[in-house]
Amino acid sequence: MAKATKRATKRPAAKAATKKRAPARAAKRTPRKAARTAAKKAPAKKAARAKKPARAKKPARAKAAPAQDLSGWITHTELATSNPEATQAWGAKVFGWTARPSVPSPNGPYYMFTYSDKGGGGVRGLDPTEKPSSVPYVNVKDCRAAYAKALAAGAEGVMAPETVMPGTTIATVRAPGGVLIGIAGP
Repeated sequence: MAKATKRATKRPAAKAATKKRAPARAAKRTPRKAARTAAKKAPAKKAARAKKPARAKKPARAKAAPAQDLSGWITHTELATSNPEATQAWGAKVFGWTARPSVPSPNGPYYMFTYSDKGGGGVRGLDPTEKPSSVPYVNVKDCRAAYAKALAAGAEGVMAPETVMPGTTIATVRAPGGVLIGIAGP
């Protein structure tokens, strides 16, 4: 029994000595060590959050500008000439028109050109009874409706609406005074 008593008495004394040393150790800690000790004692989630670098916000996507409504604009001009190749070359040299590949037409090749991203035209050969001329084509939201409106307002129908490619219908009227006006749209 004597051995058990000694052990029992030694343990409390050892614990007491440890408790006395703890404040002394805390006084010797540097601020860096104190911070590490505090971090160890903090919950794991808080420590994990503190270590993660802040995420950079994604830059906002630039919204595409809405397509400009070109209704009412002259966006295509058709030039009827006795020499389409020479007329197209002249327009490129003098005005800086950009030539596009030609497309077939009843009067031979139809030479396309652009002068901006919003407009251009075509150069074609003459019909047998036609004189050299030009026809401005006005962009509309509905070619058939605009053609009917033009006739109701006093224009003479020259060419009824005709689909020339998917999504593009054209027509021609003679406005009061005799000038030809083209209408183009879906």
